[in-house]
Amino acid sequence: MMPDNDPRREPPLFSAIITPHRSLGRTGFLVVMGLIGGISFVGGVLFFILGAWPVIGFLGIDVVLVYWAFRANYRAAAAFEEVTVTPSELRVRKVSHRGKVAEWTLNPVWTRLDRETHEDYGLLRLFLVSRGRRLAVAGFLAPEERESFAKALSAALGEARRGPTRTAVF
Repeated sequence: MMPDNDPRREPPLFSAIITPHRSLGRTGFLVVMGLIGGISFVGGVLFFILGAWPVIGFLGIDVVLVYWAFRANYRAAAAFEEVTVTPSELRVRKVSHRGKVAEWTLNPVWTRLDRETHEDYGLLRLFLVSRGRRLAVAGFLAPEERESFAKALSAALGEARRGPTRTAVF
């Protein structure tokens, strides 16, 4: 691997980091958990007054399970994909939520995009195809975002295929 200040390092034609979308931020999470906890507390008190005190435990378990599900969802959000195109290589790096890294380096001249589309839903899946192998990319994106990503990546691959251009200086 070359250091960042190495003059042989090629400038990227395209670079993207794709992360899973999470619509509920920290404040929203606290509000939702507060509402669920408050409703469970009020319900638990009512059942306790009516003499059905074991219900309190089940309502508490519900709150804990919802909290656990949100935490698992937020841990999964740590995953990401990094796609970089330079004139001589296409690098895809996928990092799982547990930190496991998988990396592929492809030749952009021999790599093409393969799309799986549905007439109602749009672009469902996007693959990089090279030497008969398919690598799924941009799985975290919505169909509209995936289409935009495919367009930009396709343009970068086309630029890499054309090779370096030289301009005459007069």
